[in-house]
Amino acid sequence: MRNHTVVTEFILLGIPETEGLEPVLVFLFSWLYACTLLGNVLILTAVISSPHLHTPMYFFLGNLSTFDLGFSSTTAPKMLSYLSGQSQGISFQGCAVQLFFYHFLGCTECFLYTVMALDRSVAIRYPLRYMAIMNHRVCCILATGTWMGGCVHATVLTSLTFQLSYCGSNKVGYYFCDIPAILPLACGDTSLAQRVGFTNVGLLSLICFSLILLSYTRIGIAISKIRSAEGRQRAFSTCSAHITAILCAYGPVIIIYLQPSPSALLGAIIQILNNLVTPMLNPLIYSLRNKDVKSALRNVFPKRGFTLENK
Repeated sequence: MRNHTVVTEFILLGIPETEGLEPVLVFLFSWLYACTLLGNVLILTAVISSPHLHTPMYFFLGNLSTFDLGFSSTTAPKMLSYLSGQSQGISFQGCAVQLFFYHFLGCTECFLYTVMALDRSVAIRYPLRYMAIMNHRVCCILATGTWMGGCVHATVLTSLTFQLSYCGSNKVGYYFCDIPAILPLACGDTSLAQRVGFTNVGLLSLICFSLILLSYTRIGIAISKIRSAEGRQRAFSTCSAHITAILCAYGPVIIIYLQPSPSALLGAIIQILNNLVTPMLNPLIYSLRNKDVKSALRNVFPKRGFTLENK
């Protein structure tokens, strides 16, 4: 039998095919990450501090902002660190933690978008009973369920991945610890982890996307029954931000899965879109055309709001 050294640290090789572009990438990703943090902190501040935003829709929006803060922070700090010349190493335990939170928050996103679609469906189909149906207790149960579901999903995947022995190469051909990049380095049989990972991620995404489509189909039917054009426009405007956010989240993933043989660079670009660009866009999507959020932010920052109004 050959002697093997047990892996205690992994080396992240970074984004494929980007050698020599580190200064540009550091500037770009730092800007995206800073905008993500600022935008989502502002949304959270507005939702928490404004009593008129204490409604189910904004309750779930606050959860989404919390998710976006965590999801972008799972991979961005380490990526920025080694792009700026720091060590590319990550401990075995650190790699496991990164993989856990990536899948925990990624799964929670799928569940949360599904719950937000359900919330919009109830708001449009049952406007008079909306607050009674989506009461505080129901909202808390739904939100808790999304976070607990994501935790269970991530625990299963992380346990299956890191119960394997890693005793060969420790070079991860990617910019963060993800299952497809880690499993090829394992010494044991990885078939179970691969099957469960593919089934869990694929099946959960498909179920969530199908439920979102079902919710919006019922919303479309309900809107078509509204007689006045103004009523239809008002109903559609309440859903437009959520539809845009879903397209930003699912669009890149659908594109890469439609490719017969996607390149490693394309896969990394799609991951970066999901990890940094979508969390940065969500605050813009939900606030640009939302008078309630703008009003809340003006109340939080009255001097800045006064300046904007004068302009």
